[in-house]
Amino acid sequence: MQYFLQGIIMGLAYVAPIGMQNMFVINGALAHSRRQALIVGLTVTLFDVALAFSCFYGIGAMMDYYRWLRELVLFFGSLIVTYIGISLLLAKAEKKTEEAAALSFPKMVVSAFVVTWFNPQALIDGTMMLGAFRVSLPVNEALHFIIGVASASLIWFTGLALVVSYSGNLIQGRVLRYINLACGGIIIIYGLGLMVKLIQMVF
Repeated sequence: MQYFLQGIIMGLAYVAPIGMQNMFVINGALAHSRRQALIVGLTVTLFDVALAFSCFYGIGAMMDYYRWLRELVLFFGSLIVTYIGISLLLAKAEKKTEEAAALSFPKMVVSAFVVTWFNPQALIDGTMMLGAFRVSLPVNEALHFIIGVASASLIWFTGLALVVSYSGNLIQGRVLRYINLACGGIIIIYGLGLMVKLIQMVF
């Protein structure tokens, strides 16, 4: 139980800071119905848990070992992330209703995958943090710890989706437009930052 709780605390510290995944969940909760918002939160949770397990058991270290792999992730990640940001800037500012436009599930899944797995900083930080904990844990307690981390991801992203969805009923269309502009602008800056990192790495 001690290592499970430690995993939850560490997991919350890892996912709570505002980042690509959080902005994606927030925007999804504001743009769609509560049920669809929960689907977005659960999908991001699924990819985040997969990433946590990969980093914990060392797969994320491949980013450091294979330079070409990191460059590939940076290149495609920067393009797709920037595209997501531009899409938010161009999105219509319509207040969600229970009859909101149906969520495009395939597009949402791809976007959730991108904001999780095409985030080099998340891969590197996850490998450094979770990998370091993996080494320090007793062998028979490692699974309890990573399950705690996975539980934290589930609690955070589904909770964030529900809280924003409930409070989103108070938000008017113009405010939604400003939120889209802010989130889109931040995501575009992040995507361009990834491209800058790639250029610095190559040259």
